[in-house]
This record gives sequence, structure tokens and C-alpha cells, in this order.
Amino acid sequence: MSVYDEKIAILSTDEVAKQLAYLYGNQKDMVEAQRARYEELIRKHEKYFGTTKPIHLISAPGRMEIGGNHTDHNHGKVLAASASLDTLAAVSVRDDSFVRVRSDGYPLIEVDLRTLTPRQAEQGKTAGLIRGVAERMTQLGYNVGGFEATITSSVVSGSGLSSSAAYEVMTVAILDKLYNKGDMDFKVNAIVSQYAENVHFGKPSGLLDQMASAAGGLVTVDFQNPQPEVRALGFDFASRGYAICVVAPGGSHANLTDHYAAIPVEMKQVAKEFGKDFLREVPESEFRASIGELHKKLSDRAILRAMHFYAENRRVDTQVAALEAGDLNAFFEAIIESGRSSAMYLQNIYAFADKQPLSVALALAEDMLKGKGAWRVHGGGFAGTTLNFVPLDLLGEFRATMERAFGPRSCLVLNIRPVGAYELA
Repeated sequence: MSVYDEKIAILSTDEVAKQLAYLYGNQKDMVEAQRARYEELIRKHEKYFGTTKPIHLISAPGRMEIGGNHTDHNHGKVLAASASLDTLAAVSVRDDSFVRVRSDGYPLIEVDLRTLTPRQAEQGKTAGLIRGVAERMTQLGYNVGGFEATITSSVVSGSGLSSSAAYEVMTVAILDKLYNKGDMDFKVNAIVSQYAENVHFGKPSGLLDQMASAAGGLVTVDFQNPQPEVRALGFDFASRGYAICVVAPGGSHANLTDHYAAIPVEMKQVAKEFGKDFLREVPESEFRASIGELHKKLSDRAILRAMHFYAENRRVDTQVAALEAGDLNAFFEAIIESGRSSAMYLQNIYAFADKQPLSVALALAEDMLKGKGAWRVHGGGFAGTTLNFVPLDLLGEFRATMERAFGPRSCLVLNIRPVGAYELA
């Protein structure tokens, strides 16, 4: 029996069924659908690489940002969760330093890990993420080496669930499994992943995406210190009668990098007026007492974005306290306030006056969910997705409404995945 047949045979065991339900949920036919997905991936790996070496099945989840919109890059607080959609790899080790990767819909990627310095040509490219992960791991004293991987992902690029973070966290887990003890702390995984995205991929993201993917579950994170404080929360929205829906209204991320980058830049401009690097280091009372002087020096948008930062930090505390008390009304109120602050003060709902898909999605959600659930911009904004808490008895109508407006599968119903990077037995 080949290594492929052996791995496929394992998929039919009860133990693997339990693991698949743990990762993806117990909805009807979910386990069988995932088994079929894993088997197809293994067969593709056989076709592409034909290795006789053991195969590992390693995945990492996308993430949902629930509270703390654009606060992490100024050392703020967030409420986040890993999603039941994931990036999944069938992996086998190589005897050299070459990484060879085949992903659905993309040509073969080859990266030689003998050279780990950033390359301009790899900015915005998957090869940059792989090289960046390897470089940071070696800087931290970890071993790296070659591997072959066949990758599939349900975290669609542009879905607002951070496909890049899922890819990075998965790549870290692969190198940790193949060349180290396989027990890297999730915080280290997140820091390595962020380095790859910032330095090699060229995207100036904060640490929220990578931390939520690596930690798994529903967590609140405080980024005030170099070692972020991460605390798990136990809350089951489905048991309280609500589904979590992410709506992707179809906006393009093209030409938006400068808009995303301007948010942390402008917040940090405010901080620098107080001799600090990050807004979290500036007491809110000092900031508010100085708005008159700041108005003479900085753009009004920078001041508004700083106002959003301080209020959003407080809202995360409110959201966490509400969940811990089981008070969904207070939680939903804080979610809606967060969304309004993002629109009015952070100003990340749209970048171009004639292209406002997020605004339309939010307006439709408010029509349906006002007094019944909650809605807000999700993640970076401008052309991404919305986050919605939908009563289960309205779920069918909500999905139908959104998909009439924005097309099939524009409304994703998600579970919170209880774990970050994971190797299926």
C-alpha cells in the first residue's frame, strides 16, 4: 500500500471523523464533505509530486475580527475568533532546501531557502510569505528546510477572513512539524507570520490576523506589550440562537493599499505629537485636551481616527464583559457602535464615491437585523466584508437577501474553530 492509500484509509476511521467534526462543525454532511476534500488533496499531491515519504495534513484557519477595528497596529485591544474555513496542505519533506508548492488554480512555486533575505520581486507574492517565514524562524533559532506541498483553501482571497494569515500560520506549522519539535507556541507562530507579511510580502498589517488564526477559538487580545496578552472566551452563539455571517459584497482590493496603510500612519502621527510611537502610549485625557492644537498641525481625519481608537478599545472591554455575563443585547449594541464608529471616524467603509458595496451590505443588514442582531464592517474595510450576527430563524431570509444583491456564496455562515494550526492524524 502506498503512502497515499495509507493516508486515505486513515480518513475513514472514527477518530478522524471526530477530528473533522471538531475542526469544521457537526452540520449535516460536513464530515463527509471534508473527508472527500482531504482525499482529493492527497490524490493531487500524489499526481504532482509522487513522493514515497510520509504525508502530513496540516491546516490553519481564517479569522474573524469581532471587535477592535484597526486597533492592533497601535497596540490596542481586539476580540477575534478563528473561522471554520481553512487553508489546508498535504506535505512531504525534502532532503534539500527547496520548497515546491502547488495551490489550487496556481502554477508551481519554487523557493530556495538557502537565501532568506527579502526580494523586491516577491512582494505581494506567495514566495515572499514562504521565504519570510523561513527567515524569521531561523532568526529565532528554529530549523528550516525543503518540503513539497499541495494546498487548497476555503479562505478565499478577498473574503475578509485573512487568507494570507492562514497561509502564513500554516507554513510556520509545516516547518515546525518537519524540522523542529512541532510544539511552537501560537504567539511565536503569529509573530513569525506577521514578519513574513510585513517584511517580505510588503503589507503593513498589525498582529490581529495572525494571532487570531494561530490562537484558535474566541479570544480577546491586548497588544499593549511586546508579548500580547491572549485570553480565551467560551461563548456559543449558536446555542443562543444566532449564526455568524460574513457577507462579501464583491468590492475589489485593487488600488487600496494606500488607503489601508494610511490608517496606522495617521494614528501614529497623532502619537508622535506626544513623543510616542503608538496611540496606546498616549493617555486619552491628554489627547482630548490637545485636540485644539492637533487641529492646527494634523489632518482632521487623523484626529477622528485617533478618537475611534480610544473608543474602540473601550468597546472591546464592553463586548468581552457582555459575553462573559451572557448579555447579548449589550454585546450587540457595542458591535453596532463599533460599526458606526468605523464609518464616521475611522472612515474605512469606502474609498471611492461611486463604489460603496460595503455601505449597501450594511444598509441591507440594518434593515433586517435592527433590534434583532448586529452588523458592522469586518476587518480592513474599504472593499472587504461585513460581519453579521443573525437570528437562526432569519438566517434563510438573510442569506437569500444578500445573495440576491451580491451573488451566490456572497454570504458565508461560519463556525468558530476551536483550534489554530492543526495536523490531522
